[in-house]
Formats: sequence, C-alpha cells, structure tokens
Amino acid sequence: MNWAHAHLIINHAPVMGAAFALLLLLWGMARKQEDVQQAALWGMVLTGLAAGGAYLTGGYAGDLVQVLPGVSVARINSHEDAALLALVAAILTGILAATGLFLARRRKALPRWCLLGCLLLGLATGTLMARAANLGGEIRLPEARPGFQFPTPVAAPAQAG
Repeated sequence: MNWAHAHLIINHAPVMGAAFALLLLLWGMARKQEDVQQAALWGMVLTGLAAGGAYLTGGYAGDLVQVLPGVSVARINSHEDAALLALVAAILTGILAATGLFLARRRKALPRWCLLGCLLLGLATGTLMARAANLGGEIRLPEARPGFQFPTPVAAPAQAG
C-alpha cells in the first residue's frame, strides 16, 4: 500500500461522516431524542479526527500522483486548498460537539446553543467536504471534470450469420 492508496481508503470517512452526523443530528432534534443527538455529536467528533487523517495522507498522495500522465498540479492544489477549509470546519465542529458532550455530563442535557451551533457548523462542514471530494475526484477522473463529454459509442459491426 502507498500513500495514494491510503488516502483513497481514508478520505471517504470524513465526507460520509459529516453527512451522516448532520442527518442524525437533524433526526435527533426533530424527534427530541437526546441519545440520538449525543450519537450525532460523537459522529462529529470522529469526523473531525478522520478529516485529519485524510488531510495528512493527502499531501503525500499528491506528491506521488502529480507525476502521472493526465494529472494536473493545479487540480491537486485546488483540492488541497478545499480540503484545508473542510478540515478546519470539521475540527471546529468536532470541538464544539465535544464541548457539548462534556457539558451534558454535568447538566444531564445537551445545551441548545451547542446543538444549533453543531447544526450550522455541520452543514458548513458537509458542504465543504463535498466540494473537496469533488475536486479530489477531478484529479484522476476526467468524467468528474466540468464540461466532460462522453464519447459517442461506435456501433458494433453486424455479425454475419
């Protein structure tokens, strides 16, 4: 396994984690189920940690793939910039979620301001993660790039029979 492979394995965790934790938080808030809300906050903490792993492996992966044919260093740099913003958002969300979980231990209830803050930061994190993931896909997948046109299929020759 190399760094590019490790990055491809790890990078899905924060993207999917951000989406899952946000949806779980929305569900828990709508249903007023504190255990579901706590699970969502734990998901946000784990997403922040996973984002760190994805970002760390990403730098090494970029160094490896930048020499491959069809890979643009500009695309790698755009992805890296977007990933840094997503990382910062995920860490801030994780810190706020951890704060809420810590405060709930003493108060026996999650603070409302924390839930609303996690909801807003979670939405920002999910959006930034999706953008970073999309830019990352463009590095090696031409069909993910804006304006890509699939080639017209060539008709198979008729078989004599």
